[in-house]
Amino acid sequence: MSRIKSNALKMWLAKKTRSNRGVPTFVVAKTKMKVRTNRKKRTWRTDKLGTRRMKKKIFKGCD
Repeated sequence: MSRIKSNALKMWLAKKTRSNRGVPTFVVAKTKMKVRTNRKKRTWRTDKLGTRRMKKKIFKGCD
């Protein structure tokens, strides 16, 4: 990905980065280990974000 990004794309990527976290320890303790994993967690190598599609959405609004 290029280093020149629009602000909207940066915000979108930051949101994806924040959402790619594990479940906090207090949640595991509070639910008595019923919730242990984050189903939406992705890995950088296999699960891609689809940034090309997102770029098209962002730049479509700039016309």
